[in-house]
Amino acid sequence: MPHYWVPNSSKEILKYLINELNIENIDELFRDIPNELRVKNNVNVGFGKPLTEYEVKRLFYRIVSKNRVYKDPPPFLGGGFCYHHVPSVVKYIIERGEFLTSYTPYQAEINQGVLQALFEFQSLIAELYDVDVVNASMYNGSTAVAEAIRMALRVKKGRSKVVVLGDSHPEVIETVRTWVSTLGIKVITPKFRIDKGFVDSEELKNLVDREVAAVYFEYPNFFGVVSNEIKDYVEIAHEAGALAIAYSNPIALPILKPPGSFGVDIAVGDVQPLGIGLNFGGPTAGFIGIPYRRELLRQLPGRLVGATLTEDGKEIGYTLILQTREQHIRRERATSNITTNSALMAIAAAIYMSLLGRKGLRKLAEAIAGRTEYLISRLSKVPNLNVPAVGSRDSILFRELTVGVTRGSIAKLREYLRSKGYAIGPELSRFYRDSEPKLSNCSLVCVTEAHSKEDIDGLINSIKEFLSKGG
Repeated sequence: MPHYWVPNSSKEILKYLINELNIENIDELFRDIPNELRVKNNVNVGFGKPLTEYEVKRLFYRIVSKNRVYKDPPPFLGGGFCYHHVPSVVKYIIERGEFLTSYTPYQAEINQGVLQALFEFQSLIAELYDVDVVNASMYNGSTAVAEAIRMALRVKKGRSKVVVLGDSHPEVIETVRTWVSTLGIKVITPKFRIDKGFVDSEELKNLVDREVAAVYFEYPNFFGVVSNEIKDYVEIAHEAGALAIAYSNPIALPILKPPGSFGVDIAVGDVQPLGIGLNFGGPTAGFIGIPYRRELLRQLPGRLVGATLTEDGKEIGYTLILQTREQHIRRERATSNITTNSALMAIAAAIYMSLLGRKGLRKLAEAIAGRTEYLISRLSKVPNLNVPAVGSRDSILFRELTVGVTRGSIAKLREYLRSKGYAIGPELSRFYRDSEPKLSNCSLVCVTEAHSKEDIDGLINSIKEFLSKGG
C-alpha cells in the first residue's frame, strides 16, 4: 500500500519498478532476510500524518524539555567520560567549512590544511604519550583498544591468548571480547584487589605465558586508581614475549609518567577530555601510538599523515602515508576496515592542546588532581561512607573515585542527590553484581576542573543530609 513516508510508493509506480527490475514482487528484494525476522504487519509508528516544520519543532522541544540538564553544578558522573569545560574557540574553529565539511584527504594537493591539522594532532599526542608514531585517528577509545589487541595478534602470530586486566573499564573488556570472538582467542581477565584498587602483579605473572600475545592495562584504571605496579606489568609481558598495551587518560599525563617511558609497546587513548563535549556519549576519537619499530608500524591500523618536502625542497607538504593497510588498497587484507575516521574530533583536540600549551595542560591536570584529593579527604570523614571503596587512602587517584554507602542504598542516595541537583554514577552493581558483591552498593564519582569548591562542598553536604536521615 502507498505510504506517505515513502516516496514513489503508489501502486502505479511500484508496478513500474517491479517490471523494470524483473521481479515478481517487492519481497524478492528482501529474500536474504529470514522470513521469521520480517515484520508482517504495518508498524504503528509516527503520528498518523505528515508533520509540518513548525509541528516537528514544537514536538522536538516538548520532548527535549523533559531532559534533566546539569550545568550548575556540573554533573559528577564518572565511568570513563567526564564533564570538562570546552572553550568556545574550539567549537568556533572546527565549525569552519574547511574542517567541518572535509572528507578523507586522499588528494593531498587539495587537502593540505586538513592534513597539516592532523599531522599536528599526531605530533602533540606523540609528545604527550612519549611515543614516536600516532595514527589519526580511530572511532573512539574502546574500539582503539580492540584494534590494538588485534594488531598485537597479527604481530605475535600463532599466539592464542590475550590478558586484559580486570580493573579495566568493563565495557572496554566487552568490546575486546566481541572483536576477538571469531578468532578463537581466549581473553583472560585477572581479578583486581579491592584493597589495592588494581591487579596484583604477582597474580598477573602466573597467568602470562608464551601463548599470550598482549597484556592490556589502564592508567589510571576504571576506578581512577593509578597502579604503582605499571612497570611490573610491562616487564611481565616482555618476559613472556608479549606486547604491553596501555590505555591512558591524556588529561592525566602532564603529571604522570607517560606510558612510553615505561617501555609500553602500544599506547591507546581517547580525546574526550581534550575539548570534546559529552554529547550524549559521542562522537569522540580514539588513537594508537607506538615506538618506531617496523613490525609494529606495518600493522598499525588507521591512517598516518606524514610531512615531506616539495620537489624543489623549499616548502613542507603533507600526505597520507603507508596506505597499504587501508581498505581502499588492500581490501579484504586490510589491517582495519575503518572507512573514515573521527578527524573533526582529532582536530578539536589539537586545537584544545595548542590553546593550553604545555604549562596549561599541566596546570589543568594539577587542578583536577587537587579537586580529587579534596573530595576524597572530605568524603572520607563522612560517617557510613566508604571512600574510596576500591583502593585505600594511600592510593593515588585521579579524576574518578569510588563511593560506597554502609547505611541505606546507593540507588536511593543517587535519587536523593538528583533531587538536589547533583548527578553521580554509574552504580558499580551494573558491572560487578555477581563477580564483586562487595561493590554492589557503590558508585563512581568524577570531579574535574569544571567543579568549584562550592560545587564539591554542596555535593558533600547533600550526601551528609541523606545519611543523617538514615539513608
